[in-house]
Amino acid sequence: QFKLVDLHKSYQNQAVLKGINLEINQGEIVSIIGSSGSGKSTLLRCLNQLEELNSGQILYYGTNIIDKSFNINQYRSKVSMIFQNFNLFSHLSVLQNCIIGQMEVLHRTQKESIQIALKNLKLVGLEQFANANVNHLSGGQQQRVAIARALSMNPDVLLLDEPTSALDPQMVDEVLDVIQKLAKLGITMII
Repeated sequence: QFKLVDLHKSYQNQAVLKGINLEINQGEIVSIIGSSGSGKSTLLRCLNQLEELNSGQILYYGTNIIDKSFNINQYRSKVSMIFQNFNLFSHLSVLQNCIIGQMEVLHRTQKESIQIALKNLKLVGLEQFANANVNHLSGGQQQRVAIARALSMNPDVLLLDEPTSALDPQMVDEVLDVIQKLAKLGITMII
């Protein structure tokens, strides 16, 4: 699915990624572990082209995502990023957060988007909060909304950037339980 070839990324004179080579197959769950500042988030951001590489190739099913002709929007609908600070739309309800991308990017009808969103909210245990404002939820609940939103786009790959780091210890288990459920679904995850 992914083949990373000699990735290099620097900020000013600070080398962060130094020749990363990695293959990730469909359905695999890969954890990237390292100390703070070691480039974990930078690597994930490069995989979703939120950061530009200095050199190297990121091949997704054999196609280099760095190529100028590559359709990044279509790619991002298949490779979803879940951020450590949730990145939810605070002025929208839980359900609205989960349907907006489906309607705008995938051009689904509102009815279809709602059905898919409710199915994914149920998967993460939040269907009863569909009409709640996301600002009224706990951090663990907000992260589970972010996961449901990503799942509603029918991704092939989930990129989870430290999905529990912004959470209180008791909320970590909620999110880890959801990640374990996703593992059983066969979704490729890079955590």
